[in-house]
Amino acid sequence: QVQLVESGGGLVQPGGSLRLSCAASGNIFSMYRMGWYRQAPGNQRELVVDITSNGRTNYQDSVAGRFTISRDNAKKTMYLQMNSLKPDDTAVYYCNLHQGINDYWGQGTQVTVSS
Repeated sequence: QVQLVESGGGLVQPGGSLRLSCAASGNIFSMYRMGWYRQAPGNQRELVVDITSNGRTNYQDSVAGRFTISRDNAKKTMYLQMNSLKPDDTAVYYCNLHQGINDYWGQGTQVTVSS
């Protein structure tokens, strides 16, 4: 089993920044993909960005240039630096780890962008 623990959400004004973290533990193989998803009220969960074990990234168009994903393989931790936040970024953000045929999810952390 794999456990994912997110931290770093909160309330921020438009134009502000937040940094999310996701710490993974458990039975983690050497090759796996991690990513951040988000779900706003009334919407489906959507991919924000993901990153492979060798650092290849895939950003949603709406966050490209504002968000930066990174990972520390030694610490099994992933980060999401979010800058120039907009009210449309308001959502619950979920950490995901995909390895083999399995997907694992964190509990989610609320990000609210509001003045």
